[in-house]
Amino acid sequence: MASTDERRFEVLRAIVAEYVSNHEPVASKAIVDRHNLGVSSATIRNDMASLEEDGYITQPHTSAGRIPTDKGYRLFVDRLAEVKPLSVAERRAIHSFLAGAIDLDDVLRRSVRLLAQLTRQVAVVQYPTLTRSTVRHLELVKITPARVMLVLITDTGRVDQRMIELGDVITDDDVGRLRTMLNSTLAGHRLTEAAAKVSELLDESPSELRDAMTRLSTVLVESLVEHPEERLVLGGTANLTRNAADFPGSLRQILEALEEQVVVLKLLAAARVPGTVTVRIGEENEAEDLRSTSVVSVGYGSRDLLFGGMGVVGPTRMDYPGTIAAVRAVANYVGEILSGR
Repeated sequence: MASTDERRFEVLRAIVAEYVSNHEPVASKAIVDRHNLGVSSATIRNDMASLEEDGYITQPHTSAGRIPTDKGYRLFVDRLAEVKPLSVAERRAIHSFLAGAIDLDDVLRRSVRLLAQLTRQVAVVQYPTLTRSTVRHLELVKITPARVMLVLITDTGRVDQRMIELGDVITDDDVGRLRTMLNSTLAGHRLTEAAAKVSELLDESPSELRDAMTRLSTVLVESLVEHPEERLVLGGTANLTRNAADFPGSLRQILEALEEQVVVLKLLAAARVPGTVTVRIGEENEAEDLRSTSVVSVGYGSRDLLFGGMGVVGPTRMDYPGTIAAVRAVANYVGEILSGR
């Protein structure tokens, strides 16, 4: 960019910073007084006029200062030279808080609570997508002489437990044989592949175990498919009311949209690569009821495997550098924990 364009971007950056901080339209005097741009008030006013003409800022009412438009926020986000780093204390606190989780459910609940607190926005985390998960281990626990518990454990830490009535008494030795067959056939395979290999279990089962394996296989197939009702964890919706003035006449619609899991899953759909942050601002959101919001989302997982997405939803008037840093940091830690690193 030419020097004039660079200066105008610095004016836009100042307007964004002032408006995010104070939620008041920004006048040229505030920029001159609080931002050392090294130019006169008249130059600032001329730059503001150019920015308004180009659609980056707007005047909400006569005799007021200016506020950023969605287009202005987009330029600001696209030109972020660096994301505001989290302090050592913040990073240590995130790691300590998440490392104390006892299982996958706890990891995700803690992640949502943490994101909502760090960003003061609505936080959402998607459960690891089962189709991308791998069977780590299958455990078979004898509960009664004719009942067992089947435990499916994935590489993402997901645990699915099912009680199975076998219809006949089974010995401890036979439970051990069934467990060995399950793991030798299915462990290490993606869940979709494992579901397809269940039929092999029946073909390879000795006759005396075929009835038990048939009952196990029926339940196992159900465990290997998606559980839509468990796909999301949402937290911090009360934070929207703190910024109610940012959503004139639309707060109720936003809350209703967030209750629709399909809508929220679409918000996270852009998160395809772990660690890559996506920012959707205002009208860029596909859901009409969320077009007064911004969505910052990121994928989490291992280096080459995406488990799911997470992010925050808040007003377009948000601290983008701080929010991006928080979302990225939490996603990195969750990915490390679930990858066993």
